[in-house]
Amino acid sequence: MNILFIMCDQLRADYLSCYGHPHLKTRNIDALAASGVRFNQAYCQAPLCGPSRASFYTGRYMSSHGVMSNTDPLKMGELTLGDYLRAVGMTAVVVGKSEGSPNLVALERFQIDTKSTEGQQLSNNGFLPFELFSGIYPDPILPKGLGYNDYLRSHGFGGDNPWEEWANSAIDSDGKRVSGWQMRNAGLPARVPEEHSETAFTTLRAIEFLNSVDPQDSWCMHLSYIKPHWPYLAPDPYHARYDKGHVIPAVRDERERHDPHPVYEAFMAQDYSQNFSREEVRNTVIPTYMGLIQQVDDHIGRVLTHLEKKGLRESTLIVLTSDHGDYLGDHWLGEKDLFHEPSVRVPLIICDPSAVANGTRGRVVEEFVEAVDVVPTLVEFAGGAAPLECIEGRSLLPFVHQKDGVPSWRDCAISEIDFSDRGPRTLLDVHPYECRSRMIKTTKWKYIFHEHFPPQLFDLENDPHEFIDLGEDPGYRAVRQENYDRLFTWFRGLKVRTETPTETLFDRGPELDEELGIMIGHW
Repeated sequence: MNILFIMCDQLRADYLSCYGHPHLKTRNIDALAASGVRFNQAYCQAPLCGPSRASFYTGRYMSSHGVMSNTDPLKMGELTLGDYLRAVGMTAVVVGKSEGSPNLVALERFQIDTKSTEGQQLSNNGFLPFELFSGIYPDPILPKGLGYNDYLRSHGFGGDNPWEEWANSAIDSDGKRVSGWQMRNAGLPARVPEEHSETAFTTLRAIEFLNSVDPQDSWCMHLSYIKPHWPYLAPDPYHARYDKGHVIPAVRDERERHDPHPVYEAFMAQDYSQNFSREEVRNTVIPTYMGLIQQVDDHIGRVLTHLEKKGLRESTLIVLTSDHGDYLGDHWLGEKDLFHEPSVRVPLIICDPSAVANGTRGRVVEEFVEAVDVVPTLVEFAGGAAPLECIEGRSLLPFVHQKDGVPSWRDCAISEIDFSDRGPRTLLDVHPYECRSRMIKTTKWKYIFHEHFPPQLFDLENDPHEFIDLGEDPGYRAVRQENYDRLFTWFRGLKVRTETPTETLFDRGPELDEELGIMIGHW
C-alpha cells in the first residue's frame, strides 16, 4: 500500500467548492471528497507554516515539538511521519515544500553530514527530498542549487534568479517588469508560461517520482504545493479565470475596530492587514488567489490521472489538507497568525481505496479533528503503531471505515501561536516569551488565552462570525474560568516523556527494585 499526502500552502477550507465556495469549481478535490471522507471541522495546531507542518509531521502539539517559528528546527529526538513509515518498510519523500529548518548545531555535534541520507531526512521534517521546493526566494536569500531555477534556465528563462524574474514577475501596461511582491500587480499574468510555473514544476516532479517507483515498492509521497500562498501572482490563463464579481464580501464588522484586544489591534496595524482592509486590494488579489487554487486543483487532477495510468490508484491512500488558511481581509486582517476560522480551519479529505471504506464514501464528519491526527492515521494505514508516549493525536481511520462513526471523540480543538518573530511583538513592546497564545474551541465557545494580555472569548452560537469579544465582560467570568481550566487540563497532558515506552511504566515500581536487590527503607 502507498500514501499520497497532498498539502496546499495557505489554502482556506471555504475556498473549495466541496466546502461551499459559490464560484470556485475544484472538481478534482471535490471528486476526492465524494470518494472519501471530508472533515468539516479540521483545525491546524498553529496558523503559521513551520509550526503547523511540524504538528502535521510529528503528531504533536506546538508546545510539545517546540517549533514556534518558521526558522525553528525540530529537536533531534523528535520522531516524524517519515521515521514511523520507514520502520514498516515504506519510503517517505517530499516533492515541494516542507518548511523544515536544519538543526545545524545538533547535526554538527553528532557529526552528521547534511548531504547524507540521514542528514537530509533530519533537515526536512523526516522526509527524503525528491524535489525540495519552497519557492519564495527573493535575491538576498536565494539558496544555491535551487532545482526550480535550474529547471527554468534549462528552458530558456535566464537570470541570476529566474524564479523571481519570471515566475514572480509580470509585465505592466507600460512594458515594464514589475514584481509579484506588490499586490497591486496581482491581476497581471506571471511572465512564466503556465507549463513552467511553480505548480506545474511541482506536478512534473511528482509524476517523475511515480514513474521511478517499482510496483513492488511501498512509499509515501508528500506532495506539497506552495500555492496559493503569496506572492499572489498566477500564470495565464489562471490570472484571469475570476474577477471582482466573484469576490465574496469580507466577514468583518465595525464593532471589531472599537476598543479591540491589544494583540488583535497589533495585527490589524500590520501593512498586510491595512491593505487587505481596502476593497481595491481584495478585488485585485482574491481573484488571483482563486485562480491559483484552480490551477492547483487542475494539477492534482493530473497527478490522480497518472496514478490511474500507473495502476496505483487502488493501492494508494490519498490525504489532502492545508497547513493554515488566509484572512484575505476578513476581520480587518491579512495573512494568518490568529485564531479566527479563516486562519485556523483547514480542509481535510481522506480517500481510502480499501473495500472496508466503501460504506463511508462521501461522508462529511462534523467532529473536531486536528493536524496531530494525520500521523497516527497514516501510520495505522501503513500497518505500523504510533508510540503512545509520543503521539498526541488519534487515528482518523475509524471515521473512514466505520459507518456508525467513532464514540468518545474529542469535544474541542486546540491551536497555538508564538508571534515573537512577527511585527506585532515590537509594536506591543513585549518580551518574546510573552508572545504566546492558545485557543480552545468547543461547539459553543472559542476561548483564547494570551500571555501578558487579557483573554478573548466568543459565543459561537450567538456570534458565529466572532465579532464580539467577551474576554473582559464580567458576565462571562465563569465561562472564561471553565475554558481556562479545560485548556490547563490539556496543557498538563502534553507528552514530554517521549523516550520511555508507555508499556514499560507498568513494570516499574518497588517490587522490581527489590527483585534487583534494591532494598530501600528496609529495617
